[in-house]
Amino acid sequence: MTIPLSYNLRNLWERRTTTAMTALGVGLTVAVLLSVLALVQGLKQTLRASGHPLNIVVLRKGSATEMFSNFPRATFQDLKYRSGIARANSGEPMASLEVVLVITLESPENPDGVNINVRGLSQLGIQLREGLRIVQGRWFTPGRREVVVGRSLAERYPAARIGSKIELGRGDWEVVGVMDSGESAVNSELWVDANLVGAENNRQEILSSCLLRATDEVAVQALINNLSSDQNLEVDAIPEKEYFARQSTSSAPVQYAGILLAVIMSIGSAFAAMNTMYAAVARRSKEIGTLRILGFSQGEILLSFFTEALLLSLLGGVIGCILVLPLNNLNTGIGSFQTFNETSFRIKVTLPILLSGLGFSLCMGLIGGLFPARNAAKKEILVALKAT
Repeated sequence: MTIPLSYNLRNLWERRTTTAMTALGVGLTVAVLLSVLALVQGLKQTLRASGHPLNIVVLRKGSATEMFSNFPRATFQDLKYRSGIARANSGEPMASLEVVLVITLESPENPDGVNINVRGLSQLGIQLREGLRIVQGRWFTPGRREVVVGRSLAERYPAARIGSKIELGRGDWEVVGVMDSGESAVNSELWVDANLVGAENNRQEILSSCLLRATDEVAVQALINNLSSDQNLEVDAIPEKEYFARQSTSSAPVQYAGILLAVIMSIGSAFAAMNTMYAAVARRSKEIGTLRILGFSQGEILLSFFTEALLLSLLGGVIGCILVLPLNNLNTGIGSFQTFNETSFRIKVTLPILLSGLGFSLCMGLIGGLFPARNAAKKEILVALKAT
Protein backbone atom coordinates (compact mmCIF):
# COMPACT_ATOMS: atom_id res chain seq x y z
CA MET A 1 0.00 0.00 0.00
CA THR A 2 1.35 3.44 -0.96
CA ILE A 3 0.28 6.94 0.00
CA PRO A 4 -1.81 8.45 -2.86
CA LEU A 5 -0.19 11.14 -5.01
CA SER A 6 -3.24 13.32 -4.38
CA TYR A 7 -2.09 13.62 -0.76
CA ASN A 8 1.15 15.32 -1.89
CA LEU A 9 -0.62 17.56 -4.38
CA ARG A 10 -3.10 18.69 -1.72
CA ASN A 11 -0.29 19.51 0.71
CA LEU A 12 1.53 21.56 -1.92
CA TRP A 13 -1.68 23.48 -2.59
CA GLU A 14 -2.35 24.08 1.12
CA ARG A 15 1.13 25.64 1.38
CA ARG A 16 0.77 27.41 -1.96
CA THR A 17 2.58 30.61 -0.94
CA THR A 18 5.65 28.71 0.24
CA THR A 19 5.33 26.34 -2.69
CA ALA A 20 5.24 29.24 -5.16
CA MET A 21 8.26 31.00 -3.65
CA THR A 22 10.37 27.83 -3.60
CA ALA A 23 9.31 26.83 -7.11
CA LEU A 24 10.12 30.33 -8.38
CA GLY A 25 13.63 30.10 -6.92
CA VAL A 26 14.15 26.76 -8.65
CA GLY A 27 12.62 28.18 -11.84
CA LEU A 28 14.98 31.15 -11.96
CA THR A 29 17.95 28.83 -11.55
CA VAL A 30 16.72 26.61 -14.36
CA ALA A 31 16.05 29.67 -16.55
CA VAL A 32 19.65 30.86 -16.14
CA LEU A 33 21.01 27.47 -17.18
CA LEU A 34 18.64 27.12 -20.13
CA SER A 35 19.40 30.65 -21.36
CA VAL A 36 23.11 29.84 -21.55
CA LEU A 37 22.52 26.47 -23.21
CA ALA A 38 20.16 28.06 -25.76
CA LEU A 39 22.68 30.81 -26.47
CA VAL A 40 25.47 28.32 -27.11
CA GLN A 41 23.17 26.07 -29.14
CA GLY A 42 22.18 28.98 -31.38
CA LEU A 43 25.80 29.93 -32.04
CA LYS A 44 26.87 26.35 -32.75
CA GLN A 45 23.91 25.82 -35.06
CA THR A 46 24.83 28.95 -37.02
CA LEU A 47 28.45 27.88 -37.40
CA ARG A 48 27.48 24.30 -38.32
CA ALA A 49 25.18 25.68 -41.02
CA SER A 50 28.05 27.73 -42.47
CA GLY A 51 30.14 26.41 -45.32
CA HIS A 52 29.78 23.96 -48.19
CA PRO A 53 31.11 20.38 -48.00
CA LEU A 54 33.10 20.85 -51.23
CA ASN A 55 34.51 24.28 -50.32
CA ILE A 56 38.06 24.70 -49.04
CA VAL A 57 39.44 27.75 -47.20
CA VAL A 58 43.09 28.44 -47.99
CA LEU A 59 45.06 30.60 -45.53
CA ARG A 60 48.66 31.64 -45.11
CA LYS A 61 50.51 28.85 -43.27
CA GLY A 62 50.22 29.22 -39.49
CA SER A 63 47.16 31.49 -39.63
CA ALA A 64 44.20 30.42 -37.51
CA THR A 65 41.68 32.77 -39.15
CA GLU A 66 41.27 34.94 -42.22
CA MET A 67 41.81 38.02 -40.05
CA PHE A 68 45.45 37.12 -39.44
CA SER A 69 46.21 35.64 -42.86
CA ASN A 70 48.25 37.46 -45.53
CA PHE A 71 47.51 35.89 -48.88
CA PRO A 72 49.47 37.22 -51.93
CA ARG A 73 47.81 37.49 -55.33
CA ALA A 74 50.79 35.64 -56.80
CA THR A 75 49.98 32.62 -54.62
CA PHE A 76 46.37 32.76 -55.76
CA GLN A 77 47.41 32.78 -59.43
CA ASP A 78 49.65 29.78 -58.76
CA LEU A 79 47.02 27.59 -57.08
CA LYS A 80 43.73 28.38 -58.79
CA TYR A 81 44.47 26.17 -61.80
CA ARG A 82 45.34 23.10 -59.72
CA SER A 83 43.78 19.78 -60.62
CA GLY A 84 40.59 19.00 -58.69
CA ILE A 85 39.20 22.55 -58.63
CA ALA A 86 35.72 22.80 -60.14
CA ARG A 87 34.92 25.10 -63.04
CA ALA A 88 32.14 27.66 -63.34
CA ASN A 89 29.82 27.74 -66.36
CA SER A 90 32.15 30.31 -67.89
CA GLY A 91 35.03 27.83 -67.65
CA GLU A 92 36.78 29.88 -64.99
CA PRO A 93 38.18 28.00 -61.94
CA MET A 94 35.84 28.29 -58.95
CA ALA A 95 38.39 30.02 -56.73
CA SER A 96 37.76 33.34 -55.01
CA LEU A 97 40.50 35.61 -53.66
CA GLU A 98 39.06 37.50 -50.70
CA VAL A 99 40.01 40.17 -48.19
CA VAL A 100 38.54 40.35 -44.68
CA LEU A 101 38.60 43.53 -42.60
CA VAL A 102 36.99 44.54 -39.33
CA ILE A 103 35.14 47.83 -38.88
CA THR A 104 33.28 49.32 -35.94
CA LEU A 105 29.57 49.66 -36.64
CA GLU A 106 27.36 52.03 -34.67
CA SER A 107 25.12 50.16 -32.25
CA PRO A 108 22.20 51.30 -30.08
CA GLU A 109 23.17 48.51 -27.67
CA ASN A 110 26.81 49.55 -27.26
CA PRO A 111 28.02 53.17 -27.28
CA ASP A 112 31.47 52.01 -28.43
CA GLY A 113 29.98 50.17 -31.39
CA VAL A 114 30.50 46.55 -32.41
CA ASN A 115 33.20 44.91 -34.54
CA ILE A 116 31.82 43.54 -37.81
CA ASN A 117 33.47 41.55 -40.60
CA VAL A 118 33.76 43.24 -44.00
CA ARG A 119 34.43 40.71 -46.76
CA GLY A 120 35.72 41.84 -50.12
CA LEU A 121 35.03 39.30 -52.85
CA SER A 122 34.18 38.87 -56.51
CA GLN A 123 31.01 37.70 -58.22
CA LEU A 124 32.54 34.22 -58.30
CA GLY A 125 32.89 34.37 -54.53
CA ILE A 126 29.15 34.99 -54.29
CA GLN A 127 28.47 31.93 -56.48
CA LEU A 128 30.53 29.76 -54.12
CA ARG A 129 28.01 30.43 -51.32
CA GLU A 130 25.00 28.31 -52.21
CA GLY A 131 21.58 29.08 -50.75
CA LEU A 132 22.39 32.79 -50.64
CA ARG A 133 19.76 35.25 -51.83
CA ILE A 134 18.97 38.95 -51.81
CA VAL A 135 15.89 39.71 -49.70
CA GLN A 136 16.00 43.50 -50.07
CA GLY A 137 17.62 45.76 -52.65
CA ARG A 138 20.30 44.32 -54.97
CA TRP A 139 23.88 43.06 -55.13
CA PHE A 140 26.72 45.58 -55.11
CA THR A 141 28.11 46.75 -58.45
CA PRO A 142 31.83 45.96 -58.90
CA GLY A 143 33.94 49.11 -58.87
CA ARG A 144 31.42 51.11 -56.81
CA ARG A 145 31.38 51.94 -53.11
CA GLU A 146 28.39 49.73 -52.41
CA VAL A 147 27.72 47.28 -49.58
CA VAL A 148 25.45 44.28 -49.14
CA VAL A 149 24.75 43.40 -45.49
CA GLY A 150 23.66 40.20 -43.79
CA ARG A 151 20.05 39.93 -42.68
CA SER A 152 20.93 39.64 -38.98
CA LEU A 153 22.95 42.86 -39.09
CA ALA A 154 20.17 44.73 -40.89
CA GLU A 155 17.66 43.58 -38.25
CA ARG A 156 19.80 44.59 -35.29
CA TYR A 157 21.60 47.75 -36.39
CA PRO A 158 19.98 50.80 -38.04
CA ALA A 159 23.42 51.76 -39.42
CA ALA A 160 23.37 48.61 -41.59
CA ARG A 161 20.04 49.13 -43.34
CA ILE A 162 19.46 49.98 -47.00
CA GLY A 163 20.31 53.59 -47.78
CA SER A 164 22.69 53.97 -44.83
CA LYS A 165 26.29 55.08 -45.28
CA ILE A 166 29.15 53.09 -43.77
CA GLU A 167 32.62 54.58 -43.43
CA LEU A 168 35.14 52.20 -44.96
CA GLY A 169 38.56 52.95 -46.36
CA ARG A 170 38.75 56.41 -47.96
CA GLY A 171 35.08 57.28 -47.94
CA ASP A 172 31.48 56.32 -47.26
CA TRP A 173 29.94 53.22 -48.81
CA GLU A 174 26.19 52.93 -49.43
CA VAL A 175 24.19 49.92 -48.28
CA VAL A 176 22.31 48.74 -51.39
CA GLY A 177 21.13 45.26 -50.41
CA VAL A 178 20.34 42.77 -47.65
CA MET A 179 21.32 39.12 -48.12
CA ASP A 180 20.03 36.02 -46.36
CA SER A 181 21.81 32.68 -46.09
CA GLY A 182 19.50 30.89 -43.67
CA GLU A 183 21.32 30.17 -40.41
CA SER A 184 24.80 30.78 -41.83
CA ALA A 185 27.40 33.14 -40.36
CA VAL A 186 27.23 35.06 -43.66
CA ASN A 187 24.32 36.95 -42.09
CA SER A 188 26.88 38.60 -39.78
CA GLU A 189 29.02 40.08 -42.55
CA LEU A 190 29.20 43.08 -44.88
CA TRP A 191 30.12 42.24 -48.49
CA VAL A 192 31.85 44.61 -50.90
CA ASP A 193 33.91 44.50 -54.10
CA ALA A 194 37.31 42.94 -53.30
CA ASN A 195 39.38 44.98 -55.76
CA LEU A 196 37.97 48.31 -54.66
CA VAL A 197 38.14 47.71 -50.90
CA GLY A 198 41.66 46.30 -51.31
CA ALA A 199 42.80 49.40 -53.20
CA GLU A 200 41.28 51.76 -50.62
CA ASN A 201 42.98 49.91 -47.76
CA ASN A 202 46.38 49.45 -49.45
CA ARG A 203 45.84 45.72 -49.88
CA GLN A 204 45.93 45.34 -53.65
CA GLU A 205 48.50 42.55 -53.61
CA ILE A 206 48.20 41.08 -50.12
CA LEU A 207 44.68 39.92 -49.27
CA SER A 208 43.34 37.46 -46.69
CA SER A 209 42.34 34.09 -48.08
CA CYS A 210 41.16 32.01 -50.96
CA LEU A 211 37.93 30.03 -51.12
CA LEU A 212 37.77 27.29 -53.73
CA ARG A 213 35.36 24.54 -54.75
CA ALA A 214 36.52 20.95 -55.29
CA THR A 215 35.01 18.83 -58.02
CA ASP A 216 33.86 16.09 -55.60
CA GLU A 217 34.41 14.71 -52.10
CA VAL A 218 37.46 12.68 -53.15
CA ALA A 219 39.06 15.78 -54.66
CA VAL A 220 38.55 17.73 -51.40
CA GLN A 221 41.15 15.75 -49.44
CA ALA A 222 43.44 15.46 -52.44
CA LEU A 223 43.43 19.24 -52.89
CA ILE A 224 44.02 19.84 -49.19
CA ASN A 225 47.01 17.50 -49.22
CA ASN A 226 48.35 18.99 -52.44
CA LEU A 227 48.13 22.61 -51.32
CA SER A 228 49.25 22.12 -47.71
CA SER A 229 52.31 20.07 -48.71
CA ASP A 230 53.49 22.49 -51.41
CA GLN A 231 56.40 24.33 -49.78
CA ASN A 232 56.40 27.01 -52.46
CA LEU A 233 52.85 28.09 -51.63
CA GLU A 234 53.24 28.12 -47.82
CA VAL A 235 49.51 27.76 -47.20
CA ASP A 236 47.15 25.76 -45.00
CA ALA A 237 44.02 24.33 -46.63
CA ILE A 238 40.98 23.55 -44.44
CA PRO A 239 37.47 22.31 -45.30
CA GLU A 240 35.16 25.31 -45.00
CA LYS A 241 32.82 23.53 -42.59
CA GLU A 242 35.73 22.61 -40.32
CA TYR A 243 36.98 26.21 -40.44
CA PHE A 244 33.68 27.50 -39.07
CA ALA A 245 33.37 24.64 -36.57
CA ARG A 246 36.68 25.70 -35.00
CA GLN A 247 35.24 29.12 -34.30
CA SER A 248 32.56 27.63 -32.03
CA THR A 249 35.19 27.56 -29.28
CA SER A 250 34.39 31.25 -28.75
CA SER A 251 31.22 30.15 -26.96
CA ALA A 252 33.11 28.02 -24.41
CA PRO A 253 33.80 30.82 -21.86
CA VAL A 254 30.14 31.87 -21.94
CA GLN A 255 29.01 28.28 -21.53
CA TYR A 256 31.34 27.57 -18.61
CA ALA A 257 30.51 30.83 -16.83
CA GLY A 258 26.77 30.24 -17.25
CA ILE A 259 26.92 26.67 -15.99
CA LEU A 260 29.03 27.76 -13.00
CA LEU A 261 26.50 30.47 -12.15
CA ALA A 262 23.63 27.98 -12.49
CA VAL A 263 25.40 25.47 -10.22
CA ILE A 264 25.98 28.14 -7.55
CA MET A 265 22.34 29.21 -7.76
CA SER A 266 21.22 25.57 -7.67
CA ILE A 267 22.88 25.11 -4.28
CA GLY A 268 20.78 27.93 -2.89
CA SER A 269 17.65 26.57 -4.55
CA ALA A 270 18.30 23.09 -3.19
CA PHE A 271 18.66 24.50 0.32
CA ALA A 272 15.43 26.47 -0.15
CA ALA A 273 13.61 23.29 -1.16
CA MET A 274 15.18 21.49 1.78
CA ASN A 275 14.08 24.22 4.17
CA THR A 276 10.54 24.09 2.76
CA MET A 277 10.33 20.34 3.21
CA TYR A 278 11.81 20.44 6.73
CA ALA A 279 9.16 23.02 7.67
CA ALA A 280 6.48 20.80 6.14
CA VAL A 281 7.70 17.81 8.14
CA ALA A 282 7.68 19.86 11.37
CA ARG A 283 4.13 21.13 10.76
CA ARG A 284 2.78 17.75 9.77
CA SER A 285 4.11 15.62 12.60
CA LYS A 286 0.60 14.55 13.66
CA GLU A 287 -0.19 13.62 10.07
CA ILE A 288 2.93 11.48 9.96
CA GLY A 289 1.92 9.76 13.21
CA THR A 290 -1.59 9.18 11.86
CA LEU A 291 -0.18 7.68 8.66
CA ARG A 292 1.90 5.28 10.73
CA ILE A 293 -1.18 4.24 12.77
CA LEU A 294 -3.08 3.64 9.51
CA GLY A 295 -0.43 1.11 8.57
CA PHE A 296 1.89 3.02 6.25
CA SER A 297 5.52 1.98 6.67
CA GLN A 298 8.54 4.20 7.12
CA GLY A 299 9.59 3.47 3.55
CA GLU A 300 6.21 4.55 2.20
CA ILE A 301 6.31 7.80 4.17
CA LEU A 302 9.88 8.47 2.96
CA LEU A 303 8.75 7.85 -0.62
CA SER A 304 5.76 10.15 -0.20
CA PHE A 305 7.71 13.10 1.16
CA PHE A 306 10.49 12.52 -1.34
CA THR A 307 7.91 12.52 -4.15
CA GLU A 308 6.52 15.79 -2.82
CA ALA A 309 9.95 17.40 -2.97
CA LEU A 310 10.40 16.18 -6.56
CA LEU A 311 6.98 17.57 -7.52
CA LEU A 312 7.94 20.90 -5.98
CA SER A 313 11.22 21.04 -7.94
CA LEU A 314 9.53 19.82 -11.13
CA LEU A 315 7.07 22.71 -10.84
CA GLY A 316 10.09 25.02 -10.60
CA GLY A 317 11.57 23.38 -13.69
CA VAL A 318 8.37 23.99 -15.65
CA ILE A 319 8.42 27.64 -14.54
CA GLY A 320 12.04 27.93 -15.70
CA CYS A 321 11.15 26.48 -19.10
CA ILE A 322 8.25 28.91 -19.48
CA LEU A 323 10.49 31.84 -18.54
CA VAL A 324 13.06 30.97 -21.21
CA LEU A 325 10.64 30.21 -24.08
CA PRO A 326 10.30 33.89 -25.18
CA LEU A 327 14.05 33.87 -25.94
CA ASN A 328 13.61 31.32 -28.72
CA ASN A 329 14.70 32.74 -32.12
CA LEU A 330 15.75 36.03 -30.53
CA ASN A 331 18.41 37.67 -32.71
CA THR A 332 21.60 38.37 -30.76
CA GLY A 333 25.37 38.28 -31.18
CA ILE A 334 28.56 37.24 -29.44
CA GLY A 335 32.16 38.35 -29.91
CA SER A 336 34.85 35.91 -30.97
CA PHE A 337 38.22 35.71 -29.23
CA GLN A 338 39.70 34.37 -32.48
CA THR A 339 38.46 36.88 -35.05
CA PHE A 340 37.64 39.82 -32.72
CA ASN A 341 34.36 40.41 -34.51
CA GLU A 342 30.76 39.73 -33.59
CA THR A 343 28.81 36.78 -34.94
CA SER A 344 25.05 37.27 -35.09
CA PHE A 345 22.76 34.31 -34.55
CA ARG A 346 19.38 33.30 -33.16
CA ILE A 347 18.96 31.79 -29.70
CA LYS A 348 17.64 28.24 -30.00
CA VAL A 349 15.49 26.82 -27.18
CA THR A 350 15.21 23.20 -28.31
CA LEU A 351 13.33 20.27 -26.79
CA PRO A 352 16.53 18.57 -25.53
CA ILE A 353 17.48 21.81 -23.77
CA LEU A 354 14.07 22.03 -22.09
CA LEU A 355 14.30 18.39 -21.01
CA SER A 356 17.77 19.02 -19.56
CA GLY A 357 16.26 21.90 -17.55
CA LEU A 358 13.58 19.62 -16.12
CA GLY A 359 16.24 17.04 -15.28
CA PHE A 360 18.33 19.72 -13.59
CA SER A 361 15.34 20.79 -11.48
CA LEU A 362 14.71 17.18 -10.43
CA CYS A 363 18.34 16.93 -9.31
CA MET A 364 17.77 19.96 -7.07
CA GLY A 365 14.64 18.27 -5.70
CA LEU A 366 16.60 15.08 -5.14
CA ILE A 367 19.20 16.92 -3.06
CA GLY A 368 16.70 19.14 -1.26
CA GLY A 369 14.13 16.45 -0.50
CA LEU A 370 16.16 13.43 0.54
CA PHE A 371 17.06 14.44 4.11
CA PRO A 372 13.66 15.97 5.07
CA ALA A 373 11.92 12.85 3.71
CA ARG A 374 14.28 10.64 5.72
CA ASN A 375 13.57 12.75 8.81
CA ALA A 376 9.81 12.31 8.31
CA ALA A 377 10.13 8.55 7.91
CA LYS A 378 12.18 8.16 11.12
CA LYS A 379 9.67 9.94 13.39
CA GLU A 380 8.36 7.72 16.17
CA ILE A 381 4.56 7.37 16.27
CA LEU A 382 4.08 8.64 19.83
CA VAL A 383 6.52 11.53 19.39
CA ALA A 384 4.77 12.55 16.17
CA LEU A 385 1.30 12.42 17.75
CA LYS A 386 2.38 14.50 20.76
CA ALA A 387 3.82 17.27 18.58
CA THR A 388 2.01 20.59 18.85
